[in-house]
Amino acid sequence: MKTVLIEKPGEIKITEAPIPVPGEKEALLKVRYCGICGADVASYTGNQPFTSYPRIPGHEFSAEIVEIGENPQGLKAGDVVTANPYFNCGSCYSCERGFVNCCTDNQTMGVQRDGSFSEYITMPVERLIPGMGLSAKELALIEPFSISYHALSRANIQPTDKVLVVGAGPIGLFALISAKMRGATVYVSDTLEGRLETALEYGADGVINVANKDLMEAMEEITGGKGFDVCVEACGLSQTFLNCIDAVCFAGSIILIGNGKKETTFLHSILLKKELNVYGSRNSYTKDFKALIQLVAQGRVDVLKMVSKVYPLEEVKEAFDALVNNDGSLKKVLIEM
Repeated sequence: MKTVLIEKPGEIKITEAPIPVPGEKEALLKVRYCGICGADVASYTGNQPFTSYPRIPGHEFSAEIVEIGENPQGLKAGDVVTANPYFNCGSCYSCERGFVNCCTDNQTMGVQRDGSFSEYITMPVERLIPGMGLSAKELALIEPFSISYHALSRANIQPTDKVLVVGAGPIGLFALISAKMRGATVYVSDTLEGRLETALEYGADGVINVANKDLMEAMEEITGGKGFDVCVEACGLSQTFLNCIDAVCFAGSIILIGNGKKETTFLHSILLKKELNVYGSRNSYTKDFKALIQLVAQGRVDVLKMVSKVYPLEEVKEAFDALVNNDGSLKKVLIEM
């Protein structure tokens, strides 16, 4: 079979490998579509803090079951599924308390262990999630949706809240959708007009192009100087985190989704002065996947609008390079396996 390998930062290629043989309680899957996550791009460029090399990328995917034994979910060969790609140890303190998404020895596919960018993969049957009739393209978008959906569950967002999402990439857009699902009034900031136009298409109540508008000035206009009730940082940059601290109201909440490698320096007394709640967020739960699959199956969210382009497997390097040099016109990019 063909598989994609990042040998080291900046070097990606298609190689040949044996089709894997499923072990006990595993299924053999034929991968249909893989999404390229920002973490995959960061692994390619050497900016993902958790990646080791060489590495097969990918954890946003859909697949068709080729081989599977009897299982409680009644899954069978031919079914199209997705899967929870965050492998947890089951024995650390986090796992003992049910926080399997932030297992202290977490291994995410494509980061700490090989991922989904192969024509065939094996997965533990218990990690498979039924597709409920969704298309293979739609199922490949559930994982990134779940990242934002889980993150927005960290704070108790109310319909009366004004929420600011900083960053209108795919994760920021999914955060926007997740906040709107909770009834909040949501504003989105970015430097790229095209992304902000997409945010409006997804229901943003307003957008702020910080390339030509001061964020604090916009906050004053939108909130009357009170500040946003919740700020969602979806860029992973030091400056955008600091912007959230400035833009959030006293006794407000900041949710951190963006993952970066640069240190952030600030006087932590501002967190005390404003009595801020700062929530980190990592991965998601299987229950998040299932809730979102049901939501999409009901027609409540059109996730396919998030897809800018689909590349064939043979053009995977071109796809990664396009995202490295993204001018903001690309949202989600899928690889057809």
